[in-house]
Amino acid sequence: MTAMDTALAGLIDYAGLYPPAALDMGAAVRSYLDYSNSKHASALGRFIVDLNRLTALRAVAGDSLLDLRLSVICPINAEWETLPAFIDEGFPIESIEIKTDQPSDIDRISRRIPSAVTAYFEVPAHVDSVKALDAISAARGRVKLRMGGVVAEAFPSAEVVAGMLKALSDRGLSFKATAGLHHPIRSRHPFTCAPDSPAGTMHGFVNLLCAAALIHCGGDSKDARHVLDEESQSAWQVGAETVGWRSFQWRADQLREVRQRFFISFGSCSFVEPMNDLEALGWL
Repeated sequence: MTAMDTALAGLIDYAGLYPPAALDMGAAVRSYLDYSNSKHASALGRFIVDLNRLTALRAVAGDSLLDLRLSVICPINAEWETLPAFIDEGFPIESIEIKTDQPSDIDRISRRIPSAVTAYFEVPAHVDSVKALDAISAARGRVKLRMGGVVAEAFPSAEVVAGMLKALSDRGLSFKATAGLHHPIRSRHPFTCAPDSPAGTMHGFVNLLCAAALIHCGGDSKDARHVLDEESQSAWQVGAETVGWRSFQWRADQLREVRQRFFISFGSCSFVEPMNDLEALGWL
């Protein structure tokens, strides 16, 4: 495996059910199964689905259910006793994702989750999330960072993201990211698939990966902000043994540790688009 292969392993959680793709269950499941048998299958992570759609998922997936790795989005008021029941019925649930920054909710929900399931708590990417991060750390959970959306205001600044990465690292917290990360390098794109969609600058997932690697390996948030802001392809050097940004380089073993212990994955409603972009850059 090259350094980039190592960095990409299981990186993309497939969110085809959600906007802007918003596929129906059948199309999303077929796509995931196709990707799991494609030449880029090693980059595929979990299939993201809402708790209240698990029964519909089983009806569509049939015998292929066990070929899925599930991350389940749950409301804070979910009937938590149903989760172990679904697991007992054979649903391959690896993680859940809950949107809350309330320490009391984080503590309560953590106590209801089966020990084999990892909980990701989505918190706002700003300094006011400190109490939530401390609660997630105490609960041995993980963090979910929203990196964009369908409007410009949904994209946090590079400075805010860099500060959050430092706060996570300081607490030994792992994270996944979601939304607005369809492309490897920070660049301008339409926010949705609509012909009249407004456009704006989106974060790049390779930018985020390298910023996470920089922070995890002891760098500071100022340099991480510059990585996140980078829009020039020529700033990166991608070789068989290392991935580099300007004067920084990370070996495959360092990237493996970053992925295992810090930046776990990111959710995307497209798997093909990120892979096509990487191929176009000559990085795969």
